[in-house]
Amino acid sequence: MQLQALGYVGVRTKDLEEWATYATRFLGMQLVEQSRGTLALRMDDRKQRVIVSADDGEGLGFYGWEVGDAAALNALAAHLEKCGVKVARGSRALADERRVKDLIVFGDPAGNRLEAFHGAEIAAEPFKPGRSISGFRTGPLGMGHAVLTTERLDEVVPFYTDILGFRLSDYILRPFKAYFFHINPRHHSLAFIDTGSNGVHHLMVELCYLDDVGQAYDLALCKPETIGTTLGRHTNDEMTSFYSRSPSKFLVEYGWGGRSIDPPNWTPQERVDGPSLWGHDRMWLSAEKREEARDMRIGVAEAGGRVPLNVMDGNYLRARDVCPWWNANIAARKTG
Repeated sequence: MQLQALGYVGVRTKDLEEWATYATRFLGMQLVEQSRGTLALRMDDRKQRVIVSADDGEGLGFYGWEVGDAAALNALAAHLEKCGVKVARGSRALADERRVKDLIVFGDPAGNRLEAFHGAEIAAEPFKPGRSISGFRTGPLGMGHAVLTTERLDEVVPFYTDILGFRLSDYILRPFKAYFFHINPRHHSLAFIDTGSNGVHHLMVELCYLDDVGQAYDLALCKPETIGTTLGRHTNDEMTSFYSRSPSKFLVEYGWGGRSIDPPNWTPQERVDGPSLWGHDRMWLSAEKREEARDMRIGVAEAGGRVPLNVMDGNYLRARDVCPWWNANIAARKTG
């Protein structure tokens, strides 16, 4: 029954062509299908990960959460109904649109449309990015994470934890209140920011090379008004990233180097050092909150806040030791 990963999302837009350009030439996704009303985009071996619909709306229209098989999907449907959640079985036509074997549809207390599915279709052809990138880090971790805004944390959080089985990773109370949840080794696949209104704050996609993020940042600097959060590194998932404004008004976090956690042995905690080690000047915050966030980052730096990078096989080389002081420092840590 357990949800495994964020498998796909549906985007609402007023400008399909603008989204096609943003998704391919900036994010590096592959456009695989386009009609007068929709776009389908690939990120990896799946036939699609992002479905964009032109309906004069904004934000995200639905979230597709993956389960292991048909038995798990049926068990989830029965569990939801037992908990008083209205569930509809997706039609064959809808499953074909989503490129999955089967799915169910339900909603959360904030009115978000959720879909649970199994059997995502795999493409026969290799992934061909819309611009030169190394690729997206997906697989068992899913396509990334979604951060939603909420009017009432006390209503929406119990739904995701007690009914859907999300587990708390950690939380922050300053400079804004946010809670982060995991369902696999990705530090968080879902998070909520307490803003007083329901919606979507951002969608995160993770790249395989840091250079992909830096090169996208160069593209964003050509239109600096599109940057919603500057380049920086998070304290909790340790991601190096920046945020751009999508054509649908929500932000897209473009990141590298997210940490992996061990869910069975993970202990949640409040992060009192703020959301970022450095950078991440958040244009969407008030001037007062931006100043508070900067002060917190400076405090982290003064306290010696530094975290080793999280790398994947194949995307790094070890530097030769050239500093006796550094070597002695590392040796002392190993023996201390």
